[in-house]
Amino acid sequence: MPESPVSPTMMDKNLSFSIPAKHCRGRAVRLGPLLDNILSAHNYPAQIKSLLVEAVCLTSLLGALLKEEDAQLTLQAQTENGVVSLLACDYKDGDVRGYVQFDTERFINQALDPSLMALFGKGYLAITFDHPEPRGRSQGIVPLEGSSLSDAVQNYFMQSEQIPTVIRVAMTTDGDRTIAGGLLVQHLPDGEDGKERLHVRMNHPEWEHVEVMSSSVQAEELIDATLPLEDLLWRLFSESDEVRVLSGKPLVKGCRCNEDHIRDVIARFPKQDKEDMVDEDGTISIDCAFCSKKFTISSASLNN
Repeated sequence: MPESPVSPTMMDKNLSFSIPAKHCRGRAVRLGPLLDNILSAHNYPAQIKSLLVEAVCLTSLLGALLKEEDAQLTLQAQTENGVVSLLACDYKDGDVRGYVQFDTERFINQALDPSLMALFGKGYLAITFDHPEPRGRSQGIVPLEGSSLSDAVQNYFMQSEQIPTVIRVAMTTDGDRTIAGGLLVQHLPDGEDGKERLHVRMNHPEWEHVEVMSSSVQAEELIDATLPLEDLLWRLFSESDEVRVLSGKPLVKGCRCNEDHIRDVIARFPKQDKEDMVDEDGTISIDCAFCSKKFTISSASLNN
């Protein structure tokens, strides 16, 4: 069977949508080159790659909920003595990045398709929204539970935010090309984003209908690079309700490390701490976990 053509205009984008009659909002994403760029910075085994792809897709969905310029979304999964010790992804103005820290020796002994519990053990999921002032930072932390990261994020909204939520993520790898798609749908019974959600009911009749429709999405639809996201949304919801769709920001790999930023971070440390960072050759070496770039800064060039 010939390979399906992939339109660049259908990849690395998100859509915002609402279903006014049901007081629901949602986000949909489909990722391609962005994932390849992020994965190319690391030599991860296949199972860790899949974990990071799911995390990047979820981060893109959650980041698309932000409305303000310069707002940032950070997703972190951290464990107590897990094979994976830390997974971190963030989103800012359409820039997405992520990495995984794991114990290579212990990972080798894992099953070919390790469960979330096998990789993380006892852990927690932290989702942080950094908004410009005056809103500032808000963070929710919940146990890392479920059969997948998507389940854990869905549980976060149920437990921490008390927002009825459906999240679906799918991915596929064909040679060096990776494609992932995701759908997030939420019920806000007051009918507007940003207001306090009073009397939230998980079994609200409006939500029950949308939950069934959202959950019917197929993995093949999410990762079909020839199916526009707009068509997918109308296929899911428009038979009975009006669907309002707005284009979101293009998504790109966006690690924010550079020499000026590194110098700024180092400058914040006390003088003694900076002296302790200096190697025998008089330089400070910094590795970026997100993009694997290495920076070497001469201590003599720093303002002590």
